[in-house]
Amino acid sequence: MIRKIAIVFTAGLLAASLAFAQQKAPAANAHRTADGHPDLSGLWTYAIDIAPVNLKKTVNGQTTVTKVEQPGRHKPADIPGALPWTKTPSYKPEFVAKVADLEAHESKTDGVFYCGHPGVPRIGPPRRIVQLPNEFIFLYEDISGDPYRVVPVGTQHSADANPTYYGDSVARWEGDTLVVDSTSFSEDTWFGEDGYFHSDAMHVIERLWRVGDDLGYQVTVDDPKVLTAPWTNFAHQIKPSKIPLEGSVACKEDDASRLLNFDHHLQR
Repeated sequence: MIRKIAIVFTAGLLAASLAFAQQKAPAANAHRTADGHPDLSGLWTYAIDIAPVNLKKTVNGQTTVTKVEQPGRHKPADIPGALPWTKTPSYKPEFVAKVADLEAHESKTDGVFYCGHPGVPRIGPPRRIVQLPNEFIFLYEDISGDPYRVVPVGTQHSADANPTYYGDSVARWEGDTLVVDSTSFSEDTWFGEDGYFHSDAMHVIERLWRVGDDLGYQVTVDDPKVLTAPWTNFAHQIKPSKIPLEGSVACKEDDASRLLNFDHHLQR
């Protein structure tokens, strides 16, 4: 009798444990879509540098302080899934002087300072991601015009794509990482601060993956015309955002005449 009671008690504990495990299991899949892929959709913190301190505003004698979300754009993130990275791209010897000159006069030579399009990959991760079974929609907030990208999954590049600031992009899944492959770029942009110019042969790989509730984002740039080897930047860990996506005000350049020098503006 005692043995029977023990068996029943043990079976009860096992059933309770299984029920608890089943209740906990969805948490592991909370960020997956119906087709089993990680769910990357949602609002994410700003991809560009904004005020490095809290914003203070005084109206009619009342002062309010707003804490600004920042994604740590210039801070490497040590996160699972990240690739090895190097601090700076390696330019061919004949282009090193050009890069140095562009960097030294950044506020004069960088089109972004004059309301130009940052392009990919400089615009960074999307502010909002809409994930569909066969395509992604990336939405951005940027004073150059709030661009968007429609990125199909599992297709090939267009054979006659026109060069653009944001390229011709297609995506594929590599395990739990979304790999966005982009080509056909306009040469008018830089792929990073510090005078990182590129040619029409630039090829950009963006990798996006889940890191818990956050988003991992890392970029590799290849340009055989100007670089000695592909360059992988450090990974970014992007936090979810509660700030709604809003249209940016029109950019009107009105600062160039006030510049005292032409060095860094550290915009992005």
